[in-house]
Amino acid sequence: MLQFLRQNLVYSSLILVLATSCKTYTLADVKPVSTAEKVVENLYFSSNGDYVYKCQIDIYKNHVSGILIIKKLNETTHRVVLTSDFGNKLIDFEIADNNFKINYVLPDLDKKIVINFLKNDFRQLLRKQYPVSESFVNDHSRIYLSRIDNKSYYLFFNKDNGLLKQIIYTRNSREKIDFTFEAKKPIFADSLNLHHKDFKINIKLVQITETE
Repeated sequence: MLQFLRQNLVYSSLILVLATSCKTYTLADVKPVSTAEKVVENLYFSSNGDYVYKCQIDIYKNHVSGILIIKKLNETTHRVVLTSDFGNKLIDFEIADNNFKINYVLPDLDKKIVINFLKNDFRQLLRKQYPVSESFVNDHSRIYLSRIDNKSYYLFFNKDNGLLKQIIYTRNSREKIDFTFEAKKPIFADSLNLHHKDFKINIKLVQITETE
């Protein structure tokens, strides 16, 4: 199964190189508003406790499952461990905005494309602070646009409860990843769907043990 995962990730990279259908991302049915907010935050992984999720990865028509554990080590760094359903460690790494350290990786997964895929996805997922460039509203959300280098992040906060429900990550104006959250409190997401726009890769996390 692990070798199959690796082969499909390689295949995905070839599809990406050839893909031409990735469209420019634009907000629809919103109006700009002024805001006093200078920075907004994703607090879902800000607790010092362990975040434990059932992890499901779909690559094209194929399915891989396991257990994912995320732990905040300090204000800038998280540790991420992925195991099989039977508890065998697949990969263990530490990640921050400007640092990435592999503690362990199963030989079958020790491929550049796999490592880069995990590093990019979790670096975007675990980013905490977003400087606000513009602000918008629609019927259901308050939306903050954050520009960082050639990347843009659209953060959607629920108007009713103030919780973060979605992040759209774009690069060079092209939509790359859609993170969609379900949560009842600001520091813990009960579930997460991560959907790539230029890979046929989806990741779903569903909580096993809730952190306080």
